[in-house]
Amino acid sequence: MQIPTWSFINDNGDFSLPNPQRTSALYFPLVNAAGMISVVTPLLGGDAKTGQNSFLLSPVSVEDLHISRASRNFWVMTAEGAVWSVMGNSAPQRAGLMGEEDVTLEAGFLWHRITRKAAALGLQAQMTSVVPPGADHVELLQIVLTNVSDHTVTFTPTAAIPLFGRSADNLRDHRHVTSLLHRIRTHSFGVLVKPTLSFDERGHTPNTLTYAVLGAEGDGVAPEAFFPTIEEFIGEGGALDWPAAVRESPLGAPVGTERDGYEALGGLRFREVTLAPGENRAYVLILAVLGEKETPEALLERYGTQRRFAEWLEQTRADWATRLNTFAVMTGDARFNGWMRWVALQPTLRRWCGNSFLPYHDYGRGGRGWRDLWQDLLAVLLTTTEDSRPALWHNFAGVRMDGSNATIIGTAPGEFKADRNNIPRVWMDHGAWPLLTTLLYINATGDLDFLLADQVFFQDAFTHRAQRVDSNWTPEAGNILKTAAGVTYQGSILEHLLVQHLTAFFNVGEHNTIRLEGADWNDGLDMAPARGESVAFTALYAGNLREIARLLRQLERVGVTQTALAVELLALLDTLGSSVDYDSVADKHARLNAYYASVQPTLSGEKTPVSLTALAHDLDVKADWLTAHLRAQEWLVTPEGYGWYNGYYDNDGQRVEGEHIGQGGDRSVRMTLTGQVFALLAGVATEAQATDIVRAVEHYLYDESVGGPRLNTDFGEVLHNLGRCFGFAYGHKENGAMFTHMAVMYANALYRRGFAREGYRVLDGIYRHCQNFPVSRMYPGLPEYITPDGRGVYTYLTGSASWYLFTLLTEAYGVQGQTGDLRLAPRLVREQFDELGKTGVHTLFAGRQLDIIYSNPSNLDVGNYMITSVMLDGAPLRVTPGPEVLIPRTHLDALDAAAPHRIEITLQ
Repeated sequence: MQIPTWSFINDNGDFSLPNPQRTSALYFPLVNAAGMISVVTPLLGGDAKTGQNSFLLSPVSVEDLHISRASRNFWVMTAEGAVWSVMGNSAPQRAGLMGEEDVTLEAGFLWHRITRKAAALGLQAQMTSVVPPGADHVELLQIVLTNVSDHTVTFTPTAAIPLFGRSADNLRDHRHVTSLLHRIRTHSFGVLVKPTLSFDERGHTPNTLTYAVLGAEGDGVAPEAFFPTIEEFIGEGGALDWPAAVRESPLGAPVGTERDGYEALGGLRFREVTLAPGENRAYVLILAVLGEKETPEALLERYGTQRRFAEWLEQTRADWATRLNTFAVMTGDARFNGWMRWVALQPTLRRWCGNSFLPYHDYGRGGRGWRDLWQDLLAVLLTTTEDSRPALWHNFAGVRMDGSNATIIGTAPGEFKADRNNIPRVWMDHGAWPLLTTLLYINATGDLDFLLADQVFFQDAFTHRAQRVDSNWTPEAGNILKTAAGVTYQGSILEHLLVQHLTAFFNVGEHNTIRLEGADWNDGLDMAPARGESVAFTALYAGNLREIARLLRQLERVGVTQTALAVELLALLDTLGSSVDYDSVADKHARLNAYYASVQPTLSGEKTPVSLTALAHDLDVKADWLTAHLRAQEWLVTPEGYGWYNGYYDNDGQRVEGEHIGQGGDRSVRMTLTGQVFALLAGVATEAQATDIVRAVEHYLYDESVGGPRLNTDFGEVLHNLGRCFGFAYGHKENGAMFTHMAVMYANALYRRGFAREGYRVLDGIYRHCQNFPVSRMYPGLPEYITPDGRGVYTYLTGSASWYLFTLLTEAYGVQGQTGDLRLAPRLVREQFDELGKTGVHTLFAGRQLDIIYSNPSNLDVGNYMITSVMLDGAPLRVTPGPEVLIPRTHLDALDAAAPHRIEITLQ
């Protein structure tokens, strides 16, 4: 059977897909900025929630999508006694006993519509779902039933939506007991559930939330009766997909009915309807989580009619159009242009959902991790008009003075919480990401003063990078570092960056590369805390030290000659005082331990001025030493002549990568993509080594069947001395999947090192695989990874989206900031231009919306063209022909901020 694919139906990114119910694990997010997060499937399964402890509908994992019978359902019983689920979610329909039904999905930003036609009944149903913008925690569902026969059709409709009304913890922990807390009552327009308590083993908290399903016919006609509990709806021996309340059509409960201590159901029985041929009838359902001061009446007034639903659907579309109108690509491939609109959505979903609350993301309790804070800001900086400085500044408040950081992140800006576990994990890469985002911000804005802004440091009971506990610390002491005198200590953003990188430089393992600790970017490398080392991120830290030195010299050029630093930090700036033998692991440890002792639990509060020239020199010396050390020690070559960088040492102190001889004498090659990405990005790999790395990745890791390079080769065994990921089946998750995040970072590194065509191949390969629905089985966008059979999984919430946008815009299209000026340095390959030799990108820079259009009239490939002319809104700019051009910020500041502007670049 031929598998259909999705198609874009306009230039706005709206798409359609025939028979989506024939594909497993499909789901679609519906969210708003207020925190309502819903998931809908082709059969209207999924869940809805406002947080971990407030699930309106029962929490679902991806397996529940085909196991559970619970869904948003809407039933029709005809006058002849036929029973039909308009969602397709009845036992006879699933068994194929009601014949073939014509089903189509349409979806857009962010709305979802299923149209289902039952020719035998003469009915067509159209179900449209949306979470409207605004402050309300509501999901709206409109069902429009149309008579598509040549005779009248009479039927009685019943909405049936199981209400969970409590914490996701209670799905397995005391599910029945917590149902006893339910206080259920029928309202004139629906069913309300207000549990008495929020209950789990950690405590009992008075509940203030009401969970509701409200509904109305047409322009506000109330239901006739209700089924407020699952028990009375399904009947004895019944089920949600073949309920007695529909088959036997009992009267139902009246308004004002109360039920205490049962599993609740939003069961709404509407009046009997007769439709003439071509006539339709609409029903609007409101699924809501109400706070103490919110009323059902207010929600009904706002949303509860067909007219209101149409208005809110258009408002939702308009709201998302405004949010997403700051980035678009204009290529000759309309499918790619539309696909990129969905990729551009994903960073917003990550900011609002964290890494939780979608069916594949069935872990965590909401919120984002430390790494997410910084990587998601990449997209914010590139695609929104919001001022990113406050968010960036707030994030630095999570840095500890020992170079580690808070791991529990609150919802308010700059809110970081103490970890109450025994010992929290420390990810050794966490100190590296803030600089990358800060660099993007400074280059986009020219705001070098940001480096000099003061911010607090985080403190809790954990010291020495969470290896020790301060028994004297109490929650009452707060989470802000203080001096010995009890005064809140503040240091510049520059000082925060220095703390993160200097402590990492000295925190080395026995091979004099930075310790792996709890893991690095690859969370699965979590079983080598004692002797593990991450060579991969040692390379990134080396490059970062050099970048900080470059920022210091930029500060000097604008007249800043020194900065005040905590006197304790001078111990790690050894070229300014007492030197350290970098070749000696013991000397490094001694210096780092002395520093730890001086800053924990408090520090003196004394600061000393430090010359930026001397400071930059110190960082360059460290960066140069690391680079030379890695080049001398970590470069390996196989007997076949393939060369690359070792990325790790395991918990036995053994090098991970290279040729491996198994216990039976079998020979294999172990290689990671991560170890190559950061050697390339940080400039550790020489030009010759970079060429060798590309060749080795192509030979050992690249797999066209999954759309790109795998994360590692098959190590063939569970490595208890390195990480849990090697317990995963090979080709899944962090054990050798085509993991889009690292694959896209590899593309970024390739572009930066002059391998534009190879970088394009990675980006294009990921796109072509993901858009190939018969193989990837996913809606438009990027997944976390591709399974061995080609399916895209963990859709929507992945950091790869930010990096894909970042790489496409700044590397392929070459739209970059340079201390506030606009630098255009395109590395576009021939295939990225349309039949007229043009390609473009719509983006934001300097608060201006810019259409940047490249014209390649001679159809030249990358490396064979240079910029010969630039027009800004039709006026020529003076340029010197070359591979790049710099447009001063003053030119852009003079433009009307309210109007779009056009920059046309000719390549010859």
